[in-house]
Amino acid sequence: MTVYHGSVDIVKNPDINHSYRPLDFGKGFYVTTVEEQAKKWARRKANIMSTEKGIINVFSMSENWDDFKVKTFDDDLNEWIDFVCACRDGSLDYKKFDIIFGKVADDKVFRVVDMFHQGIWDKERALKEIKVYDTYDQIAFINQEAIDSLLKFDTYDEV
Repeated sequence: MTVYHGSVDIVKNPDINHSYRPLDFGKGFYVTTVEEQAKKWARRKANIMSTEKGIINVFSMSENWDDFKVKTFDDDLNEWIDFVCACRDGSLDYKKFDIIFGKVADDKVFRVVDMFHQGIWDKERALKEIKVYDTYDQIAFINQEAIDSLLKFDTYDEV
């Protein structure tokens, strides 16, 4: 399976040590199966870092993850929103897993998550508001062993 990582750097040897803060699924190395999504992230990072171009790192990902603890968020947004908020609060529960698969939501959804997280909206209201991109996903590698076993750098493109 081909996966992509948007960055401002060429990342031939991904690691979890460069994850500067917990994101949706905790600290880790994030990839997606959607090239357009990685391009968007690379451009966004280039903008934030005031660099001329972003980099799309392309990896081959083995699907032989039977030896790893895998968490998959399918369509259960109730569980997903709780997990994302817990990670934002500093919970280390994500460390129970080696790899976490889930959907990515647009900026509007993250505003909804923030409204829920701050207690402005209750969960029922927040879940009604959430719209998740069906075709966008993210895969978080939580430990280095999973990265080393399952990801192989192929190439990169500038955007």
